Order: sequence, then structure tokens, then C-alpha cells
Amino acid sequence: MSRPLVLDGGTATELQRAGIALAPPLWSASALLAEEHRRVLRTVHARFLAAGADVLTANTFRCNARAARAAGLDRAGAAWLVHAALGVALAARADVGSSAAIAGSLAPIEDCYRPDLVPPDDELRIEHEWLAAELVRAGLDLVLIETMNTRREARIALEAVLAAGGRAWVSFVCGPGARLLSGELLADAAREVERAGAEATLVNCTAPAETERCLYELRDACGGPIGAYPNVEDRSVATPASAVEPEELAELLLRWSEELGPAIVGGCCGTTPAHVAATSAALSRPRAGAGS
Repeated sequence: MSRPLVLDGGTATELQRAGIALAPPLWSASALLAEEHRRVLRTVHARFLAAGADVLTANTFRCNARAARAAGLDRAGAAWLVHAALGVALAARADVGSSAAIAGSLAPIEDCYRPDLVPPDDELRIEHEWLAAELVRAGLDLVLIETMNTRREARIALEAVLAAGGRAWVSFVCGPGARLLSGELLADAAREVERAGAEATLVNCTAPAETERCLYELRDACGGPIGAYPNVEDRSVATPASAVEPEELAELLLRWSEELGPAIVGGCCGTTPAHVAATSAALSRPRAGAGS
């Protein structure tokens, strides 16, 4: 059995550590607006790739048209953000000489942690169809629909990506009891998006202990690839910091890979290049009993 693919880590975390202030409505996408910040972003991407990431996520998490409008940008400005994000990711990949896949991040239209703010279906379709088409047009390898807190928005986003001719993974953010933040069962949501065409189903931005329970649910609910990238950020401090050490995360992801069989692993907020390097090294170690 081959080792899981390793995702990159917390791009926003690293941008903040570099002294770039992130604020709504664009959050991490605001780093695309200034040339000097794009250089920092390129370095962040390159460090994750050099650490061993197999998948690099372009900085499109908040590049939807609604966030752009709130920031005073028109549709053309929003499209520029998407293509700028891909350009920086491609440049970083070339810098390192990596063959990593580049994913475009597609997040909830409103707030990742507020399922009560999810817009009506017709608004979701308009917003996600535009961003999905722009991501596919930009030439990304796949779209990572991530941090979804309702089945409804996840399904609409997935339909938009597939209609645009793209490939999609779908990842949910969960709370206690392997439930989405909406209260819906993760198992039901996972089965729904897998049937609808998601190539992989994951959980992200969820505490490690809850993520592990979610992986058991995904394993039992899904016939296809599953994955997880937990939140390891220490949110009790003002300066971005990790609550889980690199070796600790690496050993956790190694155990999950052996016991639960995820095809994709990594970390979300708080995950640094050091975490990615430790994870890649741990997953590449020869396993006891492996070989001929």
C-alpha cells in the first residue's frame, strides 16, 4: 500500500507569522494585492513544497466574488485574484522543482464556522458557479472544496465544479460527535457528496481528537478515498502558534494512515513547514513487516 498524499499546511498562519495582517473580507487573499506580499506568499508555498507536500493549495480560499465585492473589487478584480493566486503557486513549484499537484481552494461563501449564514440555494449557485469556472479556467489540477459546514452548500459547490469540467475533493469542518457544524451527520454528508462525484471526502479544520472520530465515520461511509487535515492552531494566543508539535502531528497522522487508511493527510490552521516535513518523513519510513 502506498503512503497517503501529504497536503501543505496553514498558508494564512505562515503569512501572519511573516507579519502580514489578514482581515475580512479577503483574509488570506489580501496577500495577493501587494507585490511584496505575493513574494512572501511564494516563499511560504515553496517552503511547504520543499518540506515534502504532495499537494499545494493555491491561495484562493477567499477569492469568491462576494468577498471581492465587499472589498471594493468588481468581477474582473475577483478573477484577477484567482489567476494571481495560481501564478504564485506555479512560480513556487518551479522554484522548488516540485511535481506537486496544485489545488484551488473553494470555501463557504460566508463564514466557515457559521452555518446559520449560508445563503439561499440560488445565491450559492451563482457564487459557486462563477468561482468554480474561474478556478477550472485558471488550469488548476483539482478543486479542494473545503471547510464546508452544511451538506447543502457542499453539494452545490461540488455540482458547480463538476459542471465546469473540474475534479473535486470535498472536505467538511465538524464539531463533536462527527457532525457538521450545522448538526448534520458527517456520514450522511460524505455519502451524498461521494455519490454526487467527489473524488475524495475529507474532514478539516477540526480538533485532532474529533478528527479521528470523523475518520472512522468516513471509513465506514465512503467507498472511495478519504482524508483528514486537522486544525492544530493554538487560538489562546494573539500571535499564530501551533498547539501540536511537528513530531506529535506526524506520529498521529502515521497512526491514522495505518489504522484508518486515509489517502490524503495533512494539517489545517497552525500547520507549519516543519509539521509537513515531519509528516512526510514519518510516512516514508519503512514499515515493520513491509517488503518481500
